Amino acid sequence: MKQLILASLIALTLAGCTGLPEDVTPVSGFEADRYLGRWYEIARLDHSFERGLSNISAQYTLRKDGGIDVLNCGYSSENNEWKEAQGKAYFIGSPGIGHLKVSFFGPFYGSYVVFDLDKKDYQYAYVSGPNKDYLWFLSRTPKVSEQSYQRFLDKAESLGFDSKALIRVNQTGSECPAVQ
Repeated sequence: MKQLILASLIALTLAGCTGLPEDVTPVSGFEADRYLGRWYEIARLDHSFERGLSNISAQYTLRKDGGIDVLNCGYSSENNEWKEAQGKAYFIGSPGIGHLKVSFFGPFYGSYVVFDLDKKDYQYAYVSGPNKDYLWFLSRTPKVSEQSYQRFLDKAESLGFDSKALIRVNQTGSECPAVQ
């Protein structure tokens, strides 16, 4: 009985990590092949795994098993070095819905929710995690217009994210050598 309770608690905890934030809906009509490639991080909410990094980008490539390989990279000026994190992502449900689970640490997954996307050209994406403590603005270019950034802020605020805590990522340096 204790094992069943423990297994149930673990399952609920893991399911909560791949859930959706309140009022956040993943995009439909998501096309993974168009999402692949390089994305630049324009803004984010702060977390220890990215703290102090600039020139952050991600490279998404198709895995043989149908998932997506993730390579995140950012520059630490404090340590004068590039930091990399390799992970993998899989769709939660339909591959046409922008709701994936991503793992950088073995069997532990967290939500990757694409809740806004330039469906015409796939030039920007707004991404959250399992709750409103995680938020990213991604772009195919290292810089965006103030109008594009304001649109992101407006959307984030309307959904209840703490837009005042957002960090605009410095994208003025060189590019990650591992993400080509």
